[in-house]
Amino acid sequence: MVKSKENLWGAYAFLIGVVLAVIFGIFNKSLEQAGGMFYTALILIGLLVGIMNTSDRDSATFLIASLSLVIVGSLGMEPLKYIALDNYVVTSLRNVLGSLLVLFVPVTIVVALKSVFAMARI
Repeated sequence: MVKSKENLWGAYAFLIGVVLAVIFGIFNKSLEQAGGMFYTALILIGLLVGIMNTSDRDSATFLIASLSLVIVGSLGMEPLKYIALDNYVVTSLRNVLGSLLVLFVPVTIVVALKSVFAMARI
């Protein structure tokens, strides 16, 4: 079976972004402590993934999945602010969710805009 290489760079960028977000969330004490360079890198990776990773045929599936992650990430962070503030696991989970949000929001915006422009061409 031959796999398509059309989205290879976008897939690698996506994987690197997710791994960076998870590693950052686990090893950082708080979201506010992070430097702007890290968040800038996540946003740029997210823009790259949004531009390169989706074609017209799978953009609807990608949008549903990324919207689910953005909604769950943003709603999941709120209760974690009040639960065991000095607990390492809770803090790490909150940091991972926040970092994934920084990665996925630009991806979702770019793919949604691409979908809207693709529908407008019809």
